[in-house]
Amino acid sequence: MNLIKKSVALIATILVYFLPQANAQSISKGVKNIVLVHGAFADGSSWGKIISRLQAKGYNVIAVQNPLTSLANDVAATKRAIAQMDGPVLLVAHSYGGMVITEAGNDPKVAGLLYVAALVPEKGQNANAVNAMMPTTGIEKTFQISADGFVSLPAKTVDEFFAPDASRDERKLIHATQVPLAASAVEEKVQSPAWETKRSWYIVAAHDRVISPDLERYKSKLIKATTIELNSSHVPMISQPDKVTAFIVNAAQAL
Repeated sequence: MNLIKKSVALIATILVYFLPQANAQSISKGVKNIVLVHGAFADGSSWGKIISRLQAKGYNVIAVQNPLTSLANDVAATKRAIAQMDGPVLLVAHSYGGMVITEAGNDPKVAGLLYVAALVPEKGQNANAVNAMMPTTGIEKTFQISADGFVSLPAKTVDEFFAPDASRDERKLIHATQVPLAASAVEEKVQSPAWETKRSWYIVAAHDRVISPDLERYKSKLIKATTIELNSSHVPMISQPDKVTAFIVNAAQAL
């Protein structure tokens, strides 16, 4: 009898070890696929803290590597990422990436749009036109422009404008991994804004020194986005990743 009990206990132990475990944070509703789109002067690594947190909750995540050579090329790169997903997608963008998802979000697999301190174009607007709707922060005076027309940020600008609330090591990484933006990309217009037909969310960065916080507030109201405001610089996904992740999860669950 004792031998039988021991055998049953052993089998139970083996099953507990090898069978899939119930996950308290498993996805029970909403979309499970999230595509993250970086902005200018960045690459996919800018989403690093968000990626690990979303994956831990069971989400399928792709961070697009935008070439930043043109808006059309960035939209194409985002659509390739969307195509890799096996179902509906929540499309998330930071900064200039808002231009990208406003166009790429017309893809039928996209269920919703989430903007993080991002530009939101109306029909026929380019990035310059969006920024011109409010007084600028002055960051444009610090831009470095190469002979072939690509814009990048000096280290001092990253420290003072782009990510002042990130750690020193994080700011150094941002500067080192930035992808220069083709100046011509900000002249390309969005003709079919996806927010006109898709549900939207927005994170306003109250201390943003890249995009005017007032512009962010205005645009979030314009598109009737579910909105929160964080006391962060332009990069809340780096300085406040837990709050950004929670907001993304709430949006995904609502779709």
